[in-house]
Amino acid sequence: MSHKPDRREFLKTGLIASAAMLSAGPATLLGALDARAEELPDLAVAYGRDPAKMARAAVEAVGGMKRFVKAGNKVVIKPNMSFASGPKAASNTEPAVVEEVARMALEAGASRISVLDNVLHAPNECLSLSKIPEYCSRVPNTTVHNVQAKRMFKETPVPNGKQLRSMEIMTEVLDADVLIAVPVGKSHSSSGVSLSMKGMMGLIYDRRSFHSRYDLHDAIVDMCFVLKPALVVVDGTRILSSGGPGGPGKVIPLNLVIASPDMVAADAQMVALGTWYDRKLEPHQVRHIRNAAERKLGRSDLQNMSIKKIEL
Repeated sequence: MSHKPDRREFLKTGLIASAAMLSAGPATLLGALDARAEELPDLAVAYGRDPAKMARAAVEAVGGMKRFVKAGNKVVIKPNMSFASGPKAASNTEPAVVEEVARMALEAGASRISVLDNVLHAPNECLSLSKIPEYCSRVPNTTVHNVQAKRMFKETPVPNGKQLRSMEIMTEVLDADVLIAVPVGKSHSSSGVSLSMKGMMGLIYDRRSFHSRYDLHDAIVDMCFVLKPALVVVDGTRILSSGGPGGPGKVIPLNLVIASPDMVAADAQMVALGTWYDRKLEPHQVRHIRNAAERKLGRSDLQNMSIKKIEL
């Protein structure tokens, strides 16, 4: 779903850049090579009080939205908006974070931005109380939808799945060029936590079978090999530390936002920074995160990652 430049475009860009550096002289050439050699961080954590500013700073630190969204792309943003509660309850994503992610996608040239979820409570109440449609109405070319009708989903193979052989995915997601996950940090009574990986269940038709028919943790990882976002932006402005996923529960303000192109790393970092059920957890203690790392979906070894911290 993420944009892949064709080979001719890549070669042309590289040749033009090389020619420009050579004509600029040795000092400029060395400086440019040093800049190109500097790698982007694996993930970024922005701390502050303004959710939108934190979201923008975190995304810019991992390369900016233009790294992920190209001109003309159709973008799907997947937040949490499944529950009939307001932002302060922390069961849905902070609407200012979702709005800012949509705005950055628009600035990067997205032709269409769809904010989607298959909600669990009454759809009108979920969307209205989440305030996500209200905030996103300020971003042109952006729509917010609940998708539940079966005709809006398509049976899709799950290659090499341990539990799943196929699943029904929203056709709008399958048609998109870029998928961005914008979950809120929250606990979950079955999976331990619900972050970007568990949140992908809001893009499929039959989520109940994950709990009743399959091993939940393996099924989550299977799903994420197909529904793998190009970018994850985790809302840690406040987390639902207990009573998740729907609450009510203990809400803890953390005043942070995490961004990473690696959904496993982003989830691992949120686990490590939060307090869950009145205790600290390590990423490997959440089985679907551990399984995802073992199956090479992404990384959870935070101690070996490049992590950029930003104070606003």
